[in-house]
Amino acid sequence: MGLDLCSDVVDLTAAVVDIESVSGGEESLAGAVEEALRALPHLAVERVGNNVVARTDLGRAERVVLAGHLDTVPLNGNLPSRVEGDRLYGCGTTDMKSGVAVALRLAATVEAPGRDVTYVFYDCEEVEAARNGLRHLAEYRPELLAGDFAVLMEPTGGMVEGGCQGTMRVQVTATGERAHSARAWMGSNAIHSAGAILDVLRAYEPSRPVVDGLEYHEGLNAVFISGGVAGNVIPDECVVTVNYRFAPDKSLADAEAHLRETFASFQVTVTDGAPAARPGLNHPAAAAFAAASGAEVRAKLGWTDVARFAELGVPAVNYGPGEPTLAHTRDEYVEIPLIAECEQRMRMWLEGPTTVAS
Repeated sequence: MGLDLCSDVVDLTAAVVDIESVSGGEESLAGAVEEALRALPHLAVERVGNNVVARTDLGRAERVVLAGHLDTVPLNGNLPSRVEGDRLYGCGTTDMKSGVAVALRLAATVEAPGRDVTYVFYDCEEVEAARNGLRHLAEYRPELLAGDFAVLMEPTGGMVEGGCQGTMRVQVTATGERAHSARAWMGSNAIHSAGAILDVLRAYEPSRPVVDGLEYHEGLNAVFISGGVAGNVIPDECVVTVNYRFAPDKSLADAEAHLRETFASFQVTVTDGAPAARPGLNHPAAAAFAAASGAEVRAKLGWTDVARFAELGVPAVNYGPGEPTLAHTRDEYVEIPLIAECEQRMRMWLEGPTTVAS
């Protein structure tokens, strides 16, 4: 299925949504995006796996990056897309194919922007970090992500969301001693002991630090629990998997230290982690974007790939038309007026004056 990048942005969104692209199956959509972008003479296009990068090269004083992931979570009876009133329903409408459609439309129709632009469309954002397409580009082709500022078109409900929280998952293990369940007193039940881990979680008071003027709300929650050997055996191990969402005033090392202190009575094993990113709104390009958008600014309560840009030294914010609370739900939708508003605001900013002296 081809994509008409000069069609109305809402129609383009529907077309992007209707090309199924569950994580790991982005090839068809990546191909359609690549084909449509290669037809534009003002862009240089590269494809790396199922990642597509298109760049202007106008010698402008400033280069900005617009990035969006092509993949969605698994379908839940929510394709093809449909319109009901002012809402476009379908898998990925809010997270984040409406943002992708805005970026594609801008790539096609803003031929002489006031700043050079790199458009990045990447795969596997909704799965484990090791598969993330933006991560692969950052590791193997970092020059394609170079810029003075980046906008990640994640769903924000039309607001500018600064930075992002970090995330860390750990396994907290309660141990015991196996015994026959008919003689339980001869052993020690690890599942029962794991109640103390849950007690810690129930009593935990999450921090709400203010970072660069934005308030973040941390969270510490059990997300999995596993234990047991057989129906007649007292278990000697129970593992509670805990997810910690932490504010950008902490590093990964800080987060790990906090978790080890919180669960000091138990074995703690780190299984996954991704750093937070500070808002960066004091950077001239970021401040100019926030001002040009006219949107409310708030903290990003979640992890996004702005953290990858931060690691590359590129300040970044989240901004897109989707509503984040609807992401991954069966009845996911995007407000149609917000798609057009996002396109208009981004267009005004791209065509406006730069903030980096030549």
